[in-house]
Amino acid sequence: MTESEVFAGLKEVLAVMKPHLDTSSATLESNLVRDLGIDSLSMLLMSLALEKKFDVNFDTNQAPFTTVGEVVSYIMENQK
Repeated sequence: MTESEVFAGLKEVLAVMKPHLDTSSATLESNLVRDLGIDSLSMLLMSLALEKKFDVNFDTNQAPFTTVGEVVSYIMENQK
């Protein structure tokens, strides 16, 4: 998958999780907490949805993601 396909898939997941969120303004540089309002529970739910969507496993020992771009990069590097 390309970076833009993963990014689009991530925005789809965010739109379902947070219907009030305008994902059209999200960029790879968007901060998950500050710009998108992702809290720790939302981060967990997002990770579970992304694991299913992209067939990837998130490492629970890794430091939390800060930006959308970090999530996209992780997915691209760890897809099965």
